[in-house]
Amino acid sequence: MSLVPVEEALQRLLSDAEPLGAETVALADAFDRVLAAPLAALRTQPPFDASAMDGYAAKAADVAATPARLKVIGSAPAGRAFQGTVGSGETVRVFTGAPLPAGADTIVIQENVRDLGDGTIEVQEPSSEGRNVRRKGLDFNAGDVLLKKGRVLDAAALSLAASANHPALAVVRRPLLAIIATGDELLPPGSTPGPDQIISSNAFGVAAAAQSVGAHALDLGIAPDNRDAIAAAVRQAAEAGANVIVTLGGASVGDHDLVHEVLTGEGMTLDFWKLAMRPGKPLMFGRMGAIRCIGLPGNPVASLVCSQLFLKPLLAQLGGRPFSQNIREARLTTNMGANDRRQDYIRARVEQTGDTLTATPFGVQDSSMLRTLSEANGLIIRAPHAAAVEAGSICNVLMLR
Repeated sequence: MSLVPVEEALQRLLSDAEPLGAETVALADAFDRVLAAPLAALRTQPPFDASAMDGYAAKAADVAATPARLKVIGSAPAGRAFQGTVGSGETVRVFTGAPLPAGADTIVIQENVRDLGDGTIEVQEPSSEGRNVRRKGLDFNAGDVLLKKGRVLDAAALSLAASANHPALAVVRRPLLAIIATGDELLPPGSTPGPDQIISSNAFGVAAAAQSVGAHALDLGIAPDNRDAIAAAVRQAAEAGANVIVTLGGASVGDHDLVHEVLTGEGMTLDFWKLAMRPGKPLMFGRMGAIRCIGLPGNPVASLVCSQLFLKPLLAQLGGRPFSQNIREARLTTNMGANDRRQDYIRARVEQTGDTLTATPFGVQDSSMLRTLSEANGLIIRAPHAAAVEAGSICNVLMLR
């Protein structure tokens, strides 16, 4: 099987990935969810002409020239409207949010008023019609579409939905990612490994990548290099309702790399296997009915780079969530040799130098080295067969942070 170019692989991975169906959740549980349908207002806001300040409601004609003396005929705190009508020479004490009393058309703020102590006030600054008044429907009217389908619900959107009187919202279902690590050599963190064992790390980074685009992650633990054990984990993922199954390791060509064989036996139709990229060549993708199966490389850096390039876009698309890679131009700080037939993603430190970004690749790029990935904030992208370049040349960088 020939090596598949990165862009072709991504296109095939995403080609029929439609957003999952909708579910209704309480407003309090809707943060960071994706709206499944346009949201229309169920009410008008404000529902009446309201005072925008603490002060006194009056007729603008009475306070066009100051000082002006007015008789206080009542009070209107928020939530309790004044039931009478303001006439000439009269005023009503009002508070922010209270309905504008009938007959009044302006609010004199309390800082511009002196209480004379005999039921009257002296207005010391003039006020014009409509001053400090929030007109009915200033924010929105009943039936207005306030939020578009696909909006990721942040603090402002949730407050707006609440103001429009929605106690619950229709949102896109979150994709469920099932993660299966494979390998006799793996032990969970906190274990005491034997001389031939290592600590399993990939599942935690892959789960975090999934959660960063709104997906649920189900860690099914470590399956030994045993066909029955791997098959049992795959069936457990399917029974849990996984939309995507990710296997970690075991998808290469060694005698103990059993994942492809097991998945095929469980009904997976292979789409592609082995990409023209570094790190991440052994990546595998197929479909098992409605479930998408991705075999990520066992090397931790390759696993996380492939998660950034393929898993996150897929999960975002299934979840109806906008997603794009942050690719920027930078100047290389060192020479780089010619590339071979694979597209390289080279860990680098990207820094702002004046108006220019600079990219400095780490000297050693072994795909087992998580420390350099954690210190890198970008990946220099080098196309297949790229020519050698000198320091100062422009390169494309996929920003990680």
